[in-house]
Amino acid sequence: MDRSAAWRPATLNDLDAVMAIQGVVHALLPERREVMAEKLGLCPAGCRLLARDGDVMGYGLSHPWRLGGVPALDRPLGAIPDDADCFYLHDVALLPAARGRGAGRAFVDHVRAEARRRDVAALALVSVYGTVPLWSTLGFAVRELPGLAAKLGPYGTEARYMVSDLDALR
Repeated sequence: MDRSAAWRPATLNDLDAVMAIQGVVHALLPERREVMAEKLGLCPAGCRLLARDGDVMGYGLSHPWRLGGVPALDRPLGAIPDDADCFYLHDVALLPAARGRGAGRAFVDHVRAEARRRDVAALALVSVYGTVPLWSTLGFAVRELPGLAAKLGPYGTEARYMVSDLDALR
């Protein structure tokens, strides 16, 4: 990873920066401020901010969830499920200047460590914008499940549900 950029814990004080980056990276899949704030508050250990020389370059939001489940886009989670069996990478958004420098891998490594700490066996995500090849290099594989197509619809036509076991690409 670019040595001048580093991930740090994200807090509600970072919400303006998160929303600004979302506006650039996810203009086609926006989520309301209160939805993003809830994610930051429900699982602080899974939420990080990428900064370089004081400039915010990206963010990552993740939380425990149920394998095979896809949280609805732009809807509050309400709570983390008691029976969570995976860690869900809800969003990894990097500005163009931060891409290709290992920041995504560093965030995934952080989430893997957090998942191990919580004794869950897998990571999951929804790949958008044709990023399946990128996620594949990070140890994720597309998983087709009955009934998932309707849940993926709001994420766009290229949305794919992907899973990685914790031992992938150690």
